[in-house]
Amino acid sequence: MGNKVVIDYVASFDDGTVFDGSVQRGAPLEMELGRCMMPAPLEFAVSQMAEGEERRIHVDARDAYGLYDESLVERVPIASFPHADELPVGHYIVLGAPESALRVKVLKIEDGFVYFDHNHELAGQNLNFDVTVRKIVVENAMERELHPADCACGCHKLKEQLQHA
Repeated sequence: MGNKVVIDYVASFDDGTVFDGSVQRGAPLEMELGRCMMPAPLEFAVSQMAEGEERRIHVDARDAYGLYDESLVERVPIASFPHADELPVGHYIVLGAPESALRVKVLKIEDGFVYFDHNHELAGQNLNFDVTVRKIVVENAMERELHPADCACGCHKLKEQLQHA
């Protein structure tokens, strides 16, 4: 926990479609283990790797960004949303003020309602990461302040796994 690692990765869905990666961006990713920059199972697997090691890591949807939840689709009357007819159906928009902004997908506009999807865009997707650890910077991890145990990102699970590894 707290170690910084520099990795190259390519992230894909089970069908092989690549959706992200440091390789595509042309620069490796530097991440601090325990800061929940990536799904907890990926961080845990990377924490067990050595410099130069390559590994394919599979993360089940429920352990990544969760299963798709129909109850997170919100129906809002068009009358309460200015310029509803100009919303980009099928695309993401940001609602609210900067300190409370929500990124939602505009699913459809139908029968006097706008439908917003609050699920993470990767919800319901199994993820695969082809990872190469380029560098490990060892620090005294337990002295560093990490996320509180009640945060929703799952980092407390990673911390528990790492402490018992």
